[in-house]
Formats: sequence, structure tokens, C-alpha cells
Amino acid sequence: MIITSIQQQIKNAGRYSLYVDGEYAFSLSVDALLEAGVMKGQDLSQQELTAYKKLSQDDKVYSLALAYVARRIRSEGELRDYFRRKKYEHELSESLLKRLRQAGLVDDHEFARRWVENRRLLKGASTRRLVMELRQKHVSQEVIDAALDEDETDELQLLRDIVAKKRKQNRYQDDQKLIAYLARQGFSYEDSKKALQMSDD
Repeated sequence: MIITSIQQQIKNAGRYSLYVDGEYAFSLSVDALLEAGVMKGQDLSQQELTAYKKLSQDDKVYSLALAYVARRIRSEGELRDYFRRKKYEHELSESLLKRLRQAGLVDDHEFARRWVENRRLLKGASTRRLVMELRQKHVSQEVIDAALDEDETDELQLLRDIVAKKRKQNRYQDDQKLIAYLARQGFSYEDSKKALQMSDD
């Protein structure tokens, strides 16, 4: 069996279709194609063709994983959940995670650090809420603690800023409604009362 043609796909310029004895056999991304070293005119055994078809399937799965992490940074736990939903076998899931780690695309420490930074900045998230959210992302307590240790946010000042912002809304002129809101955001009753008292001074 001979590889008779290697053609760039029209709808997906990053993949190439390979033809064996004039018929389509499998496709590979440009990276997989270069790594595999396949070329036009190459003679293939049935065993080699089967191996390349397996490589093609794994390569497509990796491309999907890349697209998933490209939308936003993901924790390992989120990726494992994604692979389970896709019904990937354990061995394939671990192989994908290894490749993504090696490419620097999966790192729970970086994920937790950026999550804390963004949620503090955009949502004024409390420490308690951040811990809960990161646990839901299956981040280990050790990694969560490390990310929070790096965080230099003054939570009481953050709380005061939130109180000042919410006080501009009619519905939060009532202290109990505002404290209830803050409690839902993960702030303690004691800290909320303190922030209210400081804002009223």
C-alpha cells in the first residue's frame, strides 16, 4: 500500500488528508504529520496503516482538547470532567492531560492564581467564595491555599468598596438586605457589620 497523495483540507487548513492507493485513508494535523514523518510515495504495511489511523483519531481528540482550553484557562479537574462527558477511555484522558501539561496549557497553580485575581477584580469575590468555586473546579486545597497566600487583597477594604457601591441602589439602603446579599457572596456577618459601620462613619 502506497501513500499516493497528501492534501491540505479546504475546511480545516490545519489538517491534511492522506490517500492510500488513491483512496482517502486518514487525516492528521500539520504537527502530527511532521512528527510522524509520513510522505507521499511511502510504502505502508497493514500494521502501519492501522497505527496511523489510530494516530489520526488521537490527533482529532487532541485538537478538540486544544479548542476547549483555548476558550479559557481550565483546571485539570475541568478537563477530566470534559473527557468523561466525551466518554474517552482513562488511558486516552491521561495521555491528553500529559500532552497539555507539556505544552504549558494546563497548570492548576496558574489556573488558581488567575481565577483568584480575576474574580477579585471583576466580581469582588470573598475568600470563602473563591475557595468554594475552586473546589468546584476540583482544584486541590494545597493549590487553593497557595493561590490565596499570593493574593494581597485587603478583604475588609474590598468589602467596604462593595458596600459603597451597593448603597447607591435603593434596594440596599436597608442594612439587613445588604448583609443578606453580602452573606450570599461569602462574607461573614461580623465583617459585613464592620464594613457597614465603617461606611456610616
